[in-house]
Amino acid sequence: MTSHINTSFISKFFTLLKESFSNQERDYTTGSLRKAIFLLAIPMMAEMIMESIFAIVDIVFVSKLGSAATATVGLTEGMLTIVYSLAFGIGMSGTAIIARRIGEKNPQAASKVAAQTLLIGFTCSIIISVLGFLFSENLLAFMGASASTIVYGKTYTQILFIGNIVILLIHLLNGIFRGAGNAAIAMRSLLFANVLNIILCPFCIHFWGLTGAAIATTTGRGVGVLYQLYNLQKGNGQLTLKLNMFKPNNSLLKSIGTLSITNTLQFIIASASWAAMVRIVSASGESAVAGYTIAIRLLIFFIMPAFGLSNAAATLVGQNLGANNPERAQESVFKVAKYNAIFMLLVTILFFAFGDFFVGLINQDAAVKATGTLTLQIISTGYIFYGIGMVLMNAFNGSGDSKTPTKVNFVCYWLMQIPLGYFLAFYCKLNVTGVCIAIVSIEILITIIYFILFKKGNWKLTKV
Repeated sequence: MTSHINTSFISKFFTLLKESFSNQERDYTTGSLRKAIFLLAIPMMAEMIMESIFAIVDIVFVSKLGSAATATVGLTEGMLTIVYSLAFGIGMSGTAIIARRIGEKNPQAASKVAAQTLLIGFTCSIIISVLGFLFSENLLAFMGASASTIVYGKTYTQILFIGNIVILLIHLLNGIFRGAGNAAIAMRSLLFANVLNIILCPFCIHFWGLTGAAIATTTGRGVGVLYQLYNLQKGNGQLTLKLNMFKPNNSLLKSIGTLSITNTLQFIIASASWAAMVRIVSASGESAVAGYTIAIRLLIFFIMPAFGLSNAAATLVGQNLGANNPERAQESVFKVAKYNAIFMLLVTILFFAFGDFFVGLINQDAAVKATGTLTLQIISTGYIFYGIGMVLMNAFNGSGDSKTPTKVNFVCYWLMQIPLGYFLAFYCKLNVTGVCIAIVSIEILITIIYFILFKKGNWKLTKV
């Protein structure tokens, strides 16, 4: 009897797993919430794992070139967080509005939103490419790079800024697909990008050093973007893009642009705070920056699946508000938050038990390893709070209420985290430890504030 039950459970699990990876858009406004979360979360978590692998693969190969190369990647990544913020911000706007239109059973309007969102993304990318190429040395200097690191890493930074269009589009397009309920395409695009990056990275680095890493990364993401665009123009799902939809629509551009500004500002505030933390750490030398960079990459590797799971909340909230079912939207958020907290608890245990081992896999330098392990263990103490907080943040964003998390981020990150990190690092002489304590303390505070504001329920009244 028990064997039959187990067999039945395993069979249902693999059936759902297969369904979650199928290439189709879904309406999540009815049916089992647990099933809806599973179908959304599995490919979304896989998508974020792909993004994490991307970061880990790069740092593994680059770290073999020495601390200067690793530091260059860390400092450039700190600057590119602005690009990621823009991509996530515009993509989240697309997710919120498209999910709302899908919930309202209006796929044609959703398709028009997707086209206008892409217009905004292309325009922003061109501006970033020009500025990043012209001022790469100045930007590296501003981030605290030494003169030798600037000379060594200038080309790497320039290539990534020129190729920012593939970074921006791959995340923006994934936001569009998630809003339509098709998380599988988002996952596959990053899978293709990763496979190519893993193949190209050692080859390109062998011939062109650090510059080769930038070439491999940009090429891999570029292939992922081509796959996304192919699926969008194919028009087999609810989203069907036509050429006339790309004609600028002032009303839609204003609506998407307004939401994108607050969404992007929200992520820029958080990203700038992380960049400021790197800048504070840079005062402790290249070994400290290298160790901190490796730790952050490892932390991101495990945060990304949780962020993927939290993205399910944005889609569920958007679609259910569109279907005029706010209670189902709220219930879905609490369920996703519970699952994310459990996942992050497991990761916390893993880092405390094997943090030294994970850092050692990437770099065996004693100073780098010590800083990396310490950073991992301190920051992971707040992982459960991060898991819940990112779900609540995405719930606000999925409803179209991007102003609330933007205000919370501004107060907590810029007015509290940066000053606290500076004070603990320099005045209390805690260096990297002080930065880590500041990060954990403020992330916990942010989660508490999000929870209080979410319970008030004003997000249910947002119109997009």
